[in-house]
Amino acid sequence: MATIELKADITGNVWKILKAVGDAVQEDEAVLIMESMKMEIPVGSTEAGVIEEVCVQEGQIVENGSVLARVKV
Repeated sequence: MATIELKADITGNVWKILKAVGDAVQEDEAVLIMESMKMEIPVGSTEAGVIEEVCVQEGQIVENGSVLARVKV
């Protein structure tokens, strides 16, 4: 099995984490929601798998390119 990293496409605030370690996730399913300039931007998994690690906390400010979560596929 491989592990993929979900990275932030924007600089913004981690508004809500939707999945926890051990949760199954489908391709394109939202793992968390980021907020930037009053817009909510879902961050989805690029492949189906299981959440291996959540690298951020709700309310945390992250930079573009930051690793948000890892998914075992």
